[in-house]
Amino acid sequence: MLGVALAAGMVTFALEGGTYGTRDLLALKREVRQQNERIATLEREIDSLRTLRDKLTSDPATQERYARELYGMIREGERLYQVVGADRRP
Repeated sequence: MLGVALAAGMVTFALEGGTYGTRDLLALKREVRQQNERIATLEREIDSLRTLRDKLTSDPATQERYARELYGMIREGERLYQVVGADRRP
């Protein structure tokens, strides 16, 4: 009986004892996986922003679209209509 208890104690210590146990190892692996997913997401976002930067510096159609959308710019002879939602009315 004492041998079984001693063996069980040794197994428990081997799995969970010391500085880093099995649960700690699994938690660290999960964190590494989450961080790798986050890195992949950020790399895709960076690629998209680089593509947008390149288009904004070299593509006149993209420049015009952004100027119209962000700053409400219009061409000569055009009229700008702004639709105000119900929540923004006085």
